[in-house]
Amino acid sequence: MKLQMHSIHFDADYKLLDFIQRKVDKLETYYDRIIDGEVFLKVENDGNRENKIVEIKLNSPGNQFFAKEQARSFEAGVDDAVEGLRRQLRKHKDKLYAH
Repeated sequence: MKLQMHSIHFDADYKLLDFIQRKVDKLETYYDRIIDGEVFLKVENDGNRENKIVEIKLNSPGNQFFAKEQARSFEAGVDDAVEGLRRQLRKHKDKLYAH
């Protein structure tokens, strides 16, 4: 799956980008009609320890799936966001095939 990754106000490490790509690619096992996606990585300087924000948007024909998570690390945020997207994709697929 083609992912556009945007790191806002910092430069993301290659290892982090590879980790995100592998995690999001696994979502295709739940719904194979995903076309592409965008990932936004942000760091907020508000003094809060959970200052890493991950937003993932996936596009499929006629639908868009979105998850946003805030965590202590980008890896934890990606895990939570991917889990939320997995639930959305399974629910969407169940609705499609229920009819």
